[in-house]
Amino acid sequence: MTIKRNKAPLSEEKLFNELDCHFACFLAGFEDTKQPELLLAAKLVSTMTAKGDICVNISEIAGIGLSYGYGEEDELIFLPEYRRWLGVLRKSKVVGYPGDYRPLILDEEGRLYLYRYWEYEQLLVKNLQGRISGSPRSVDYALLRDGIARLFHTQHDLGPDWQRVAACAAALRRFSVISGGPGTGKTFTVIKIIALLLEQGLAKGQIPSIALAAPTGKAAARLKESIAASLPSLKCREEIKPLIPAETFTIHRLLGAIEGSPYFRHNAANQLPHNVVVIDESSMADLALLSKLFQAVPLDSHLILLGDRDQLASVESGAVLGDICDTGTEHYHTNEFAQAVWNITGDQIESSAAEPSIADSLIILNKSYRFGTDSGIGTVSQAVKKGDADDVIGMLSENTFDDIRFVEHDDASQLSTVLARHVIEGYGPYLNCKDYAEAYQLFSRFRILCALRHGPWGVERVNNVVEHILNNSGQINLSHRWYCGKPLMVIRNDYTLRLFNGDVGIVFPDPINRNTMRVYFPSFESAFRKILPLQLPDYETAYALTIHKSQGSEFDHVVVLFPNQISPVLTRELFYTAITRARKRVEIWGTKKVLRFMINNPTRRASGLREALWSPHAPGTVPFAQ
Repeated sequence: MTIKRNKAPLSEEKLFNELDCHFACFLAGFEDTKQPELLLAAKLVSTMTAKGDICVNISEIAGIGLSYGYGEEDELIFLPEYRRWLGVLRKSKVVGYPGDYRPLILDEEGRLYLYRYWEYEQLLVKNLQGRISGSPRSVDYALLRDGIARLFHTQHDLGPDWQRVAACAAALRRFSVISGGPGTGKTFTVIKIIALLLEQGLAKGQIPSIALAAPTGKAAARLKESIAASLPSLKCREEIKPLIPAETFTIHRLLGAIEGSPYFRHNAANQLPHNVVVIDESSMADLALLSKLFQAVPLDSHLILLGDRDQLASVESGAVLGDICDTGTEHYHTNEFAQAVWNITGDQIESSAAEPSIADSLIILNKSYRFGTDSGIGTVSQAVKKGDADDVIGMLSENTFDDIRFVEHDDASQLSTVLARHVIEGYGPYLNCKDYAEAYQLFSRFRILCALRHGPWGVERVNNVVEHILNNSGQINLSHRWYCGKPLMVIRNDYTLRLFNGDVGIVFPDPINRNTMRVYFPSFESAFRKILPLQLPDYETAYALTIHKSQGSEFDHVVVLFPNQISPVLTRELFYTAITRARKRVEIWGTKKVLRFMINNPTRRASGLREALWSPHAPGTVPFAQ
């Protein structure tokens, strides 16, 4: 949905679905007279919340045109003037002020919420402010200095080591965020932080209880793998390593999901028993889930979020990590925190007396240990983040780098021909394997990513195209529904089977059961577990994934398919997320027009969270002991 200044008539049926209209009519039934302004506001808050916003900012959109498309000739619906619209809403029986119990909440800044989302946001703000403004953690500074010096390399001549700074923030503060792109060492840093916190606990005769989680099963599995790979090289006391958790959870499993209910066993009244909670891939978590998580973590516990603030926001409502990080704005740290970092690590960081206390909880890792200065993936992704469309398109058009290639292609009818070589080379090795574990490993090296789900460039059609390419080349046999090697992605949680949205499995014969077909999934408890195909919850074929579904995953080689027409879902964050899924090589298929549109179209999700945390009235600084 696009905001424009032009004025032209538009049928509201193009903007709103039946649910939006029924919701608005239901609320209007409580009024003495029918008010078009109320009906329109109710429809807007319904549709915009479904599309990812937390609220509708009436003050920003009043009096201007609202379009259902992105073309220059699109018709518009003209919205009421602000004061008149606000006056009607303030008089309504179904619209309340913050703190009222009404279906809709209109705050002083002109933001209109569904009550449930206003409450989620307020609970999260209050919880965050409590963590941010609380007294710094009591630590053994000598032990912390020794631990950081031992675990992190000292290179003061190259500027501050932000991994060391992140360790200081996590040790001293109840809440911290470590944000950075792929290969910046977020997971390795947090393992060292856990070792430091364990050393602090043991010095007091305590063993901190630690929980590691992520929004999806796939992301939790990758976190587990990263921890296992990092432990051998960790330079901590030997008694510390066995105390670092080997198990990881989905957030739903950590909180204790209640089947068929939006609530969890652990909540504000029954909090988690952990002293340290780490959440990886936190950009994928929506407002409702993070609000419930924060309520369930005791205020005096360490809560650490890991993620990439420049990645796609959650599928559901909110862009919580982006709001917490105030993405798009550069921040320094408070003078007090900068002095504490200097005293502990010797790192000198920029500071300002004007920064709110939350700035000290936010650490950005910019140095990539995966992509060097000659990496096209690294260079182009940085230019995408900055919104430099000319630079990106220039580099891609000239094929400046070996690891990133642009293929200008706009004819979806030719996909089966032009994709054939990539499909056979990318998926052939795993399909020729006789061992399911090796097949799974090889399958994880290559993936096709799509921006859309439906249409000629959508993931549904592309999966069908891939299957026919492989069938025609003799790699698979489509005459069997459950053919050997078929990759499947679960798209609905099943708590009984412990399968979660995003889990990927491969169909393979089970030698123990007369080679009948089973779907093999990586398991937290063992290497793999096998499920009867007919037991599976909702699933889809997984040769091609949407870019949203690819979050939390990485592949050696990625082919990204963008459509030949612009669409509201094509954003800068989508582009950035797609190309950073590749470890070694990425091919981008599309048109320059669409690429330019995406780079110039950053995600904007309306909420009050960012203002509450970063405004001049946000919690001030707190003193640090030295």
